[in-house]
Amino acid sequence: SLSSRHCPWKMNQLPPKSAVASPVSESTNSRAEALDNLSMDSFWLEVENIKQSAEAEQEECSLADVKTQEEGEAEAEWLQDAGLAELLGEPAGDKDNLVLLSTLTRTQAAAVQRRLDTYSRSRRRRNKHPVRDVRDIFAAGSSQDTAAEKEESSPDPLWHNLRTSNTQRKTQDYSCTVRNPGKEEVFNMDVAYSEQAAVLLKGSFLSESRKLKDGNALTRFKIPKGRLGVTRIGDLSAQDMKKIPTLALIELTALCDILGFELKRNKAAKLKTTEKRLFGVPLNTLLENDQKLLPNTKVPLLLQALLSCLEKRGLETEGILRVSGSQTRIKSLEQKLERDFYSGLFRWDDVHQNDVSGLLKRFIRELPAPLLTAEYLPAFAAVQNIPDLKQRLQALNLLILILPESNRNTLKALLEFLSKVVAREKNNKMNLWNVSTVMAPNLFMHKGLPSKIPEGKEKQLAEGAADVVRMMIHYQDLLWTVSSFLVAQVRKLNESHSRRYQFCDKRIKNLLRKIHADKDKVEKNQGEPSKVVKVHASLLLKDSLEVHLNNATRVADVLRQFQKNLCQNGWNIVNTVNLLKCNNSTECTNLLLYEVGGNIGEHCLDPDTYLLDLYHINPHAEWIIKQNPSCPRMF
Repeated sequence: SLSSRHCPWKMNQLPPKSAVASPVSESTNSRAEALDNLSMDSFWLEVENIKQSAEAEQEECSLADVKTQEEGEAEAEWLQDAGLAELLGEPAGDKDNLVLLSTLTRTQAAAVQRRLDTYSRSRRRRNKHPVRDVRDIFAAGSSQDTAAEKEESSPDPLWHNLRTSNTQRKTQDYSCTVRNPGKEEVFNMDVAYSEQAAVLLKGSFLSESRKLKDGNALTRFKIPKGRLGVTRIGDLSAQDMKKIPTLALIELTALCDILGFELKRNKAAKLKTTEKRLFGVPLNTLLENDQKLLPNTKVPLLLQALLSCLEKRGLETEGILRVSGSQTRIKSLEQKLERDFYSGLFRWDDVHQNDVSGLLKRFIRELPAPLLTAEYLPAFAAVQNIPDLKQRLQALNLLILILPESNRNTLKALLEFLSKVVAREKNNKMNLWNVSTVMAPNLFMHKGLPSKIPEGKEKQLAEGAADVVRMMIHYQDLLWTVSSFLVAQVRKLNESHSRRYQFCDKRIKNLLRKIHADKDKVEKNQGEPSKVVKVHASLLLKDSLEVHLNNATRVADVLRQFQKNLCQNGWNIVNTVNLLKCNNSTECTNLLLYEVGGNIGEHCLDPDTYLLDLYHINPHAEWIIKQNPSCPRMF
C-alpha cells in the first residue's frame, strides 16, 4: 500500500545476519538470489555507520509516532494542498482556485470527487455545521442521497472499474514477469498517466522484477517529441511552476486510485532552530543566507563545494561513498566548516576524499527535514510497491514535481554527481546498485521521523528504497521533465482567469464535457496552413524579425535563420554586452526562443517545437530570442 506513515526502517534495527550477507541460503535459492543478498552489504554497512555516528553524539534516532488523523482530516488537507480549499467552505486565498477544476481529466476529477465525498460524509457523521457538499457546488438538485449512494444507483464506468480493479489486484501476482530489459520503450507524456492506467485496466498488466541490479538491463525509455516539443523543469517561469505541484498532486492521487494504492502523507515536520550556519540548517534558510553572498543561488553553496571537491579528486577513488572516513575527522571538519566556510579560509585540498564523502552524507542526513520532505518521504519509499516500472517512474516524476523548488534543485545536483560516480565505475568500483544502496539510508532514514516497520520486512523495504534511488539516478533526465498534459493544464488555468464557468452541473464530469466542447470549437478554427509572425530580440536588434511559418517550421530553423541574418549583416562580435559570436557559424546552441504571454508566463521552447502548432495553441504570445543562461558570455 502507498500509505505507510513511517520511515522505511529503524536506525537501530538490522535484519538477522543470515538475511544480510550469508552466501548460502537455508532454502534452495538460486545463485542470483544469493548474490542479491550479498549486494545489500553496502546498505547495511551504511546503516551501521549512521547508527554509530548518531550514538557517538547521543542523538535520538526515532521520535514518537505521528498523531493519527481523524476521519476526513486527511481529505481536508489534501483538498487544501490541491488548491481546492473553497470546496471545504473556507475562504480561498485565490479567488480563481475553482477554475482548477476546469483543467481536470476524467480520472483527476474522480479523485477530487472521491475525497470531497469522503470529507462530506465524515463531517455529517460528526454532526458539525454543514459543509459545502458536492451537490451544492456542482448541482442544482436537492436530493439527500450521498454521492456514494448515487454511484450505486447509476455507477460511473470509471468508478466501477476502480472498484473492480482494486479487488482483482489483491490476488494478482506481479513478481515473475521481466519487462523487456535493455529494450527501448515509449514513455508517453502527452496523455495523463492516470488516463493511461485506466486504459490498461482493460488489458494485461506488465511488470518488472524488482531484483534487477544491472544498470545495463534496465529498460530504456524514450519520450516521443510531439509537435510542441518537450518541456524540462526550468523551462517554465516561476509563476507557472507554482501551479505544477497542485496539478501533480491531483494527478498522482488519481494514478494511485487507478492502481489501487492509497496515497497518505505525513504532516509537515516542525523544524527545530539551530545555532549552526551549515549543518542541520533548513534548506530555505541556507539558500537565503547564500543568496546574500551570491544572488540567484539555487543549490546550497556548501553542497556545491562538497560535490565540486569530490568531482575534482574523488571520482577515481575506489569505494568512494562506500568506504567510510574517520568519524572523528569528519566531526572536526564539520566544526572547521562552520567556522571558516563563508570566510573562504577552509582548505579543501587538505581533506581526505573519504572524509569529504562522509561530510556529504552527513549534510544530507542532518537536514532538519528530509531532502525528500517529511510529508512525501513515505510515498517515495512506497513507490517500490507499484509493480510496473513505467508506472513507478510516472509516480516518481509526479513526486519530484511536487517537491519544493529548493528540495528539487538540491536533489538534482546530488543525483547528477551520483551519475558521474557511476560513470567512473571501472576505476572507483562503484556501479549503479552500489551507489544506490549506499545513498538510500542517507535519503530515507531521518532522526526526525518515526521509523517502526513490520517485523521481517527490513530486507524488502531496504531493497525497495535502494531501488527507488537507483531509478532516480538512472532516469533523472526523464524524471525532470514536465509532462505535456501538465503544461496543457497550466495553459488552461491561465486562460480561465478571463473565463468563468458556472458550476451548476450535477457532477464534475458534466462540467468537463462543457469545457472540452468549448475547446473543440476553438480548435476547429485553428487550421491555418501558414502564418507570418514577428520574433523579438530586443537585446540584439532594434527591429523585430518577420518569420514565415508553415507546418515544417521549427524553433531550431528560426534560430538558425536569425543567426545567419546577423552574420550576413556583418555582426562578428555582436554588441557591447557580447551576447552572440557568429564567425559564419550556423550553430545556435547559445540562443534560445521563449514564448511569453498569452496563456503562458514564460516558456523556453524545445528546438524541435513546431511553431505553427504553437501559434494555434497560444496566438497571443510574443516570441523572444535570448541568450542561453547556461552558456558562457561570448567575447
